[in-house]
Amino acid sequence: MTQRPNVRPAAVAGLFYPQDPRELRALLGRLLAANPATGPAPKALIAPHAGYIYSGALAARAYNCVAALADTVRRVVLLGPAHRVALRGLALSSAIAFHTPLGEVPLDQQASAALRSLPQVSLSDTAHSQEHSLEVHLPFLQTLLRNFTLIPLVVGRVQPGEVAEVLEQLWGGAETLIVVSSDLSHYHTYDIARKLDSDTAQRIESLLLPLEAEQACGADPINGLLSVARRRQLAVTRLDLRNSGDTAGTRERVVGYGAWSLHAA
Repeated sequence: MTQRPNVRPAAVAGLFYPQDPRELRALLGRLLAANPATGPAPKALIAPHAGYIYSGALAARAYNCVAALADTVRRVVLLGPAHRVALRGLALSSAIAFHTPLGEVPLDQQASAALRSLPQVSLSDTAHSQEHSLEVHLPFLQTLLRNFTLIPLVVGRVQPGEVAEVLEQLWGGAETLIVVSSDLSHYHTYDIARKLDSDTAQRIESLLLPLEAEQACGADPINGLLSVARRRQLAVTRLDLRNSGDTAGTRERVVGYGAWSLHAA
């Protein structure tokens, strides 16, 4: 299929998740069926962004919370850390849509244009072109939501208040879901990672700021989200907490993963 102009193509299909649409749908079906979740409807999620073999089960548990909102959510605000470029602030994309093997996700052009008035928000297609922290969430969203637009933001070095200002502008009502993409500790032994990630999880669940980059690669967007959650008196529910030693690979050097739902108390 010929790619339409100004559509960001999938960069990590075939690497982080299957390239073939049928294989991808089948895998998503298995992950979602094997990782149920119950609880209040979320306003926001924190979910991991590794390859599906490593963190797909935890992401599935987070996204199962959204299944009941399939006809309600019409806009997803997706924030993830910059892995490929040095970045100050938050970066939008000039694309009109993001493509995955499951099809295109249109971007909310009006909301993105309004964000450009904020000094911490810039436009950087370079930041988006190879970034996996946002892309890996899209097939889950495409599977569980009916029709939605996307506001994708790659997050570099930024203060919690700067992220919070962006989130407040986009907060909306039940039609808007916020998703922050983050893994936890990186490359410790299994037992050390479990302790570190347990401490991080308790901080997230207690809305304690700030998290540091060593605790979560998405610490900056998480800090902004927790700041808004405190102000709006949201509760945080842990959905899952594991690491790559539990899901795939050895236990000598692991990466931590967690999933949380933020919802009305």
